[in-house]
Amino acid sequence: MLIQKTLKFDDVELKIKSDSGSFEGYASKWGGVDSYGDTILKGAFTETLKTEHPKMFFNHQWDLPIGKWTSAVEDGEGLYVKGELTPGLSMANDVHAALKHGTLDGLSIGGFLKKGDYDEKDGTRIIRKWSKLAEISPVAFPADGAARIDLQSVKSIDFESLLPECKSEKEIERLLRDAGLGKWEAMAIISRVRAIVKGSDSLQNAQANQTALILDRIQKLCA
Repeated sequence: MLIQKTLKFDDVELKIKSDSGSFEGYASKWGGVDSYGDTILKGAFTETLKTEHPKMFFNHQWDLPIGKWTSAVEDGEGLYVKGELTPGLSMANDVHAALKHGTLDGLSIGGFLKKGDYDEKDGTRIIRKWSKLAEISPVAFPADGAARIDLQSVKSIDFESLLPECKSEKEIERLLRDAGLGKWEAMAIISRVRAIVKGSDSLQNAQANQTALILDRIQKLCA
């Protein structure tokens, strides 16, 4: 029996990493009750992950994969996956744009259940095992309406093009706020601030002091 289970991206804690097309999050969480009345128990994917590697499609269209899942691991909360969209593939580019804009906000697992994989009672199922996890798809219409995507979590900044445009501490601060201060972003910003400080000999001392204060604040945030 082919089964598809869907979660909102906010519910699966999606994280998109810059403009590389990489993202990660929970494809399934343990113990919840979905709109079909089904509950997936911890360890349901243990056996299938030993022999199967799920594909990545869009909206369960089993034709051309739009990327690949580089990792699929069970933890205490659910099935945590990491994936990459295929560079240069038109559908992957469209999906990436929709993810960043927040208009595509669902994740869905697809695979096969066999008799004995679940217990049925009063029209609901407790799924103890997925015999085959075939694929995990970004989808347009998720079944779980309990949560919405956190748009801040998919915000993307092109630092390679924006950093050279920063000519003052004010612009550095603005970029810092927009970025949400990730680890590598902070390192890149610090590097740019240091370049400003070194080139501040011709500026007024007050401006140089302000720049040094900004650098100190960033270093404390990264500590």
